[in-house]
Amino acid sequence: MMQNDISCSRVSDGNISCPHCKDAKVIKNGTTKNKKQQYYCKSCNKRFIGNYTYRAYFSDTNQNIILLTKEGLGIRSTARVLKISITTLLKRIVLIAQSIKPPIISTGKIYEVDEMRTYVKRKDKLIWIVYALERETKKVVGLNVGRRTNNTLVAVLNTVKLSNPLAIYTDRLKHYKYLIDESIHKTKRFGTNHIERKNLSLRTHLKRLNRKTICFSRSKLVLISVLKIYFWS
Repeated sequence: MMQNDISCSRVSDGNISCPHCKDAKVIKNGTTKNKKQQYYCKSCNKRFIGNYTYRAYFSDTNQNIILLTKEGLGIRSTARVLKISITTLLKRIVLIAQSIKPPIISTGKIYEVDEMRTYVKRKDKLIWIVYALERETKKVVGLNVGRRTNNTLVAVLNTVKLSNPLAIYTDRLKHYKYLIDESIHKTKRFGTNHIERKNLSLRTHLKRLNRKTICFSRSKLVLISVLKIYFWS
């Protein structure tokens, strides 16, 4: 039994387990300021309470945020469904995206690269979503958001070039002509069918990218975070 300035006692029932490590080596560890029972896990040395008042503390909140984001709910809709504040939801989305790692890219594959237009804050502040799609698996391997310039495209193309691709299919945007080697650059008709279909899925699934909607992105950071969750979570 550990000694602490707060009185501790063993938990008699075996129904309580640590939400962090799922271990049952839990003891009572005093109460919180609002008189709720606090527990201490002897395995991971973390404290928790059995019944949180604010729903954002529930262990499945992040998973629900990922699910609802991929199902096309907006920020306010997700906050209403989960009964948490909008500020907390935005912070969680950014934190979840920061923990997501891009997929490992295979060598010798065929890729399609395309850009999709949207805006941030106002319709006159246009911004482009540029990403690369591996044709065989339909997985997104590179992503960048910014102006329709070489710098934005290079961030995605460099990732693809490192995998020694067999071919890179794009539309006839003039920037690609100077950024991709002629031997692997393809612009033939119907060459970008898969990524164009992915664009349609994005427009359908993410409310902030719908054609006719009152939803839009107020922050570039949140837009990138939502895209990472949609593509890689």
